Amino acid sequence: MGQQVADYVLERLREWGIDRVYGYPGDGINGMLGAFDRAKGHPEFIQTRHEEMAAFMACAHSKFTGEVGVCTATSGPGAIHLLNGLYDAKLDHQPVVAIIGQQKRLSQGTHYQQEVALENLFADVSEFVQICMDPGQMRHIIDRAFKTALTTRGVATIIIPEDVQESQAVPSPPKEHGSVFSSVGWSQPRMLPNPDELRKAADILNEGKKVAMLIGQGAANAEAEVIEVAELLGAGIAKALLGREVVPDDLPFVTGPIGLLGSKASDEMIMNCDVLFMIGSSFPYAEWLPDEGSCKGVEIDIDGRMIGIRYPMDAHVVGDAKETLKELIPLLKRKKDRSWRDKIEENVRAWNTVMEKRAGQSFGGKINPQAVAHELSPLLPDGCILTADSGSATNWWARHIKLRDGMKASLSGTLATMGPGVPYAIAARFAYPDRPVICFVGDGAFQMNGMNEMLTVKRYADRLAGSPPLIFCVFNNQDLNQVTWEQRAMGGDPKYPGSQTIPDFPYAKYAELAGLKGIYCDEPKKVTDVWKQALSSDRPVVLEFVVDNEIPPIPPHIMSDQAKKTVKAGFKDPQKFGIAERGFRQKLTDMYENLPGRKH
Repeated sequence: MGQQVADYVLERLREWGIDRVYGYPGDGINGMLGAFDRAKGHPEFIQTRHEEMAAFMACAHSKFTGEVGVCTATSGPGAIHLLNGLYDAKLDHQPVVAIIGQQKRLSQGTHYQQEVALENLFADVSEFVQICMDPGQMRHIIDRAFKTALTTRGVATIIIPEDVQESQAVPSPPKEHGSVFSSVGWSQPRMLPNPDELRKAADILNEGKKVAMLIGQGAANAEAEVIEVAELLGAGIAKALLGREVVPDDLPFVTGPIGLLGSKASDEMIMNCDVLFMIGSSFPYAEWLPDEGSCKGVEIDIDGRMIGIRYPMDAHVVGDAKETLKELIPLLKRKKDRSWRDKIEENVRAWNTVMEKRAGQSFGGKINPQAVAHELSPLLPDGCILTADSGSATNWWARHIKLRDGMKASLSGTLATMGPGVPYAIAARFAYPDRPVICFVGDGAFQMNGMNEMLTVKRYADRLAGSPPLIFCVFNNQDLNQVTWEQRAMGGDPKYPGSQTIPDFPYAKYAELAGLKGIYCDEPKKVTDVWKQALSSDRPVVLEFVVDNEIPPIPPHIMSDQAKKTVKAGFKDPQKFGIAERGFRQKLTDMYENLPGRKH
């Protein structure tokens, strides 16, 4: 028998530049698994511990490389497991192609075992979804999936029944009515703005005296242009979490994160600006944006569907961020009055002082989780890649880690799901074997699925180990801490141990069982030392910090409704004395730094 369809699929993936496919086996993709074996690693099948992890890794590959990430799963339950990771890609606008199996064509429609209506199931998550019912379709289905994923920055799903996978390949269909002949190839277009709208934007920005910039991942390739615009306008730059790596944090006018996890400097700038300038961000939280009508708005976004849907804009500039800013810069006038910029930089210095003091506090001999991030920040190796999971540790990752030029960082932004921190880090290491990778993950997410992926690290230790370091930093507080604080602040309820308390577990010892390096720390004075130990390890590291779960993630400004609910919850909370003491002392640092006459 000649080449099978499954072999042809991998051949076509190679033509599209795919080096690895993340997945988990099952009989619904037996044909594909045989083809992977015959392909001898070109592309390579990376076996994860769960299909959801495979989808997260494909998403992370896309985020960190700009390329298409690819994952695969068997029919029925395996395909279903992919969905959460694929929604992560969909909501964060990452090109991912999913290749999944299906029951044989003969059995479809018979309520056969593991038969699921995959086209319906994947319709919402996918920009393109197609089942291959004839081997002659395979060529154009693959090509269209990649072209769609790249063009829409979204998910494309290819469904291949078992018998089609094992059928004789048809690389070129017969030239007859109904056949199409597709090609490998795609190019990034230059998407330029409407000149009249661009001039309108320039006029608004030139007239503004207090411009605040908010950037997201859509500005990822426009670092130089973003900085030049900020210099011309005397503006500060706040960053949505997905835009963390766009500009470095050591610039004095970069105010850092925005929102509930944000900085006071960002909040002060956004709430007091007279022009809000958003670039490549769909930051959704209205309570952290200016009041409607209090300032003018200019927005640049490549997706016209997303323009002007977060704040009422006066100039709606649809275009690629880099190309648009290049066109905008000659139209801008350098502002002579730099008092607004001076105030922004003063607020940044004050916030940095607050962060240092908050991280320096400890209570009852427990490690302050802020110190874990704060003490790592100056030790970060050049060019490192940082990932974070969803949870209270994300607060400290966002506020205390200062990115330098050349570093990369990401997390699940819009979906904000638990679970991607570890697979993101693994995918980053596969993509960049010569760069340090550090993951921040809470014990809740680590127990949910991160621990299992330590076995993936073990399986590929020859590829993932060695220098530079690969570190999984686990915050052990035996609490689903972010939700606990949300229950207090948003629900007005005390901590409910029945849902919030999770079992203690020896994560560092577990790492040693898996052949990795485990480091355990429960002493505040040893935080820096154990970070240095982890950073010098020649084996992947699980670095376990036993941290205080009563340190509140204090928002940049406290809303009255949430304050009332937190106080109400506190009367009955089992940790009321601890959180009262810690909250007061943490907030006191903020109040002290903002006293009139304080110099920074």
